[in-house]
Amino acid sequence: MAMPQNQDRRSRRPNDMPPEEKQFDERTLHIDRIARVVKGGRRFRFRALVVVGDRKSRVGIGTAKGADVTAAITKATEVAKKHMIDVPMYKDTLPHEAESKVSGAHILLKPASPGTGLIAGGVVHTILEVACIRNALSKSLGSTNKTNCAYATIAALESIEPAKNWITTRTAKIAEKKVKAEVK
Repeated sequence: MAMPQNQDRRSRRPNDMPPEEKQFDERTLHIDRIARVVKGGRRFRFRALVVVGDRKSRVGIGTAKGADVTAAITKATEVAKKHMIDVPMYKDTLPHEAESKVSGAHILLKPASPGTGLIAGGVVHTILEVACIRNALSKSLGSTNKTNCAYATIAALESIEPAKNWITTRTAKIAEKKVKAEVK
């Protein structure tokens, strides 16, 4: 039996296609209204703080200003995509403790056992979630400024060394034995 002609056309419309999946998870952390005083009064602009991640251990943050909120968010997203970093992970958590201080914000990140979840607040929680870290503990010491806390979190994540780069006494002894064996 032939399909009516109008149903055939309807199935080929672009609106029936499934929506395209986004490559990055983009979240707005904070929006500020900024006033600049000029002769005639005040001029308002907006500043946006955005975190971008691919949910595969890559994350970046960006901040930008715009005439309206959408322009600020768009610019901040582009900045965040340009400044993405790789976060080393070990079994859905961090390989070791990390600590960083940016301006007045002081952030401490610790690995956690499986099933703990993300014990973090505000900006730190969102950044770790977008980076796909599922188990971690964190403490924000000092300033509560969202921009400084975000940059301190990224600095702490950058300071983490992957487990393969660790030099332990065992690996040092093995390397020492290999050098002695090559000398003989």
